[in-house]
Amino acid sequence: MAEESPFKGQTGLRRIWNAFHYSRAGLCAAYRSENAFRQEVLLAALLVPLAFLLSPNGLGLALMIGSLLLVLIVELLNSAIEATVDRISLDRHPLAKRAKDIGSAAVLLALLNVPVIWAGVLFG
Repeated sequence: MAEESPFKGQTGLRRIWNAFHYSRAGLCAAYRSENAFRQEVLLAALLVPLAFLLSPNGLGLALMIGSLLLVLIVELLNSAIEATVDRISLDRHPLAKRAKDIGSAAVLLALLNVPVIWAGVLFG
């Protein structure tokens, strides 16, 4: 049986408190070290207020803001993949390239999803 991580084991409110701080640290690290994440946060900061102004109803607003949050989520996952690949080795390898390219493609699809959702809400 595989050995569990020594970082596991907290339960209840302590686990939730720790998870909150780990998540905050992750957001701060991404903001400090990832240019793309900073750009996407700026995009969201500009578009979220616009969504409140333009959305015809609550469901539309949720879809519009959700599409922006999805971009940030996918970018965080892509950054985690890139950091993990780089931690394993900085050598050029076809599998490392594939992992990074697939993560990048996921971000692209999330970004393309934004205008599709916004157009559907505003013009559909």
